[in-house]
Amino acid sequence: MSSEAASSTPLKVALVEDDTAFQEAFRTALAGAPDLTMTGVAATAAEARGLLSASPADVLVVDLGLPDGSGIEIIGEANTRWPGCAIMVATTFADERHVIASIEAGASGYLLKDSPLPTIAEDIRILHAGGSPISPRIARQVLMRFRPDERPAEASDGEVEGKTIPSLSDREKETLQLITRGFSFDEIAELMGVSRNTVLTFVRRIYAKLEVRSKTEAVFEARAYGLV
Repeated sequence: MSSEAASSTPLKVALVEDDTAFQEAFRTALAGAPDLTMTGVAATAAEARGLLSASPADVLVVDLGLPDGSGIEIIGEANTRWPGCAIMVATTFADERHVIASIEAGASGYLLKDSPLPTIAEDIRILHAGGSPISPRIARQVLMRFRPDERPAEASDGEVEGKTIPSLSDREKETLQLITRGFSFDEIAELMGVSRNTVLTFVRRIYAKLEVRSKTEAVFEARAYGLV
C-alpha cells in the first residue's frame, strides 16, 4: 500500500460526472479504499460550481462532456478556487484538442473511460502524490505533439494514414456528432426526433463502418478520420 493509503486521514475526493452508472461504479471502486472518501458528486457544471463553493477536496475527477457546459471550464475554476486540489479528467474524449485544453486549464491526469475503473483508487493516490496518471493512448498523443518528425505523412484525399475514410449518411454523422458530445442514446433520440431503436440502428451502422465496438472507440476513430 502506498504512503497515502497508510495515512490516517482519508483523501477527500469529489466527482463531476453526469453518467449515473459511472457515478455508481466510481463509488464502488472507492468503497474498498479506506484511505479515500467521497465528499461530493456533481452531475452538471452548475452543480460543480456549487461544489467549488464548499470546502476543497484533495482530488477532483472531472468528465468533460457535461449537459450544461464543458468540464474544461470547471477544471479552470477549480484550479483557481481550490489551488491545492489535484485534478484528473475521466472522459470519452480522446482527441488532442481536449487533452491539451484540459492540461492547460490545470488537469494533471487524463484517463479514458475505457480504462479499468478498479484501478481508479490507485490512480487517485498517484495523482495526489504528484504523479500524472494518463491513459497510454493519450500519453502517446502528447508525446507525438512534441515529436513532429514522427507524425505520419499527410494522406491523400479520402484517406487517413492510408485508410479509406468511411462514408456515413447525414443522419449517421449527426448521431456521431452527438455521441462525441457525450449525449446518451435516449437524449440523442429526443434531439433528433426519432425513436431510441432508430438511434441504435444508426449506432450499429456507425460501429460497423468504423470497425469499432464502443462509444469510446467510435469517438476516437471519428476524430482520427476527421469526421467530427
